[in-house]
Amino acid sequence: MSAMRPELPREFVAGHKRRRMMDAIAELTAEQGYEATKIADIVRRAAVARKTLYDNFDGKEDLFLSAVDATLIGMRVAVEEACERTESPEDQVVAGLEALLEFIAEHPAATRMCMVESISATRSSARLYDTGMRAFVDLLRNSALDGSELPGTIEESLVGGVAWILQQQIRRGEAGQAGELLPELSQFVLSPYLGVGNVGETARRK
Repeated sequence: MSAMRPELPREFVAGHKRRRMMDAIAELTAEQGYEATKIADIVRRAAVARKTLYDNFDGKEDLFLSAVDATLIGMRVAVEEACERTESPEDQVVAGLEALLEFIAEHPAATRMCMVESISATRSSARLYDTGMRAFVDLLRNSALDGSELPGTIEESLVGGVAWILQQQIRRGEAGQAGELLPELSQFVLSPYLGVGNVGETARRK
């Protein structure tokens, strides 16, 4: 008689199902867009009952917002942890960008949902995206880079520019190659602070 398989904790099972549903809506919106994605599609992709979805979320938009928020948090945490492992402000910028690009390459569907679909899916998702971008603006603004002689909107301009470049990469279906953008994005972000001629050495140290 074979030994009985130990029962998984209820919280673990519930958390796993929530993650499957968030992964499902990320994949589906990446494939066909938010509007075209239906509840039936989500529960089929996640292999859960419709009741399970409504036990955890108010509906499609609530699930979508939860998935976008989780992705934004994951991106920010990856960047913050990478920055904490380096010392100079210049190296922190490069390390943070590298971590962001790695996250995008490893989670192409989630980042497309977050950086492309969320902007126009619903008003709430657009606000959530804006809040996420402001968090990255604050990260750059709170760094030790000397921007005292630069325009007060320099951080918004740089974060917005990086986001636009990444959105084009994602729209082309090239999220997996996001890491190739590291030298270009490092120069783009650092050159206003350091001058173009001083950025190359910082990037090479990475």
